[in-house]
Amino acid sequence: MSIQKSIPMKRVIGEEVLLTSQVCMVSDETYTTEGESVIITKELELIEVILNHKNTDHVIVKALTNTKIKPIEGLIDEEYGEINIEKGACVELYYAFGGWFIVSSDGLKQS
Repeated sequence: MSIQKSIPMKRVIGEEVLLTSQVCMVSDETYTTEGESVIITKELELIEVILNHKNTDHVIVKALTNTKIKPIEGLIDEEYGEINIEKGACVELYYAFGGWFIVSSDGLKQS
């Protein structure tokens, strides 16, 4: 199990400047976002990605394994406490107005 990060980058979230990475490859059971632009999940049967709105306002999750995505607090699309994407799927989310919104996806299944 591991977390691999690409070349570091600076990103501004609100008024904070964060040092993060462009892409993060995750093969741990649970991972909380740290400002990455892209998270790729792989190797385990199921990985849970927790959306942290304090350091992440936009993220793309590419699943090479079944992946559960849920926010630290609030809902996704004002309706879902979590969403599940299957191996091969991808979803893009933005945090705005106190919640997460799916702006692009393929392969979502009913959560």
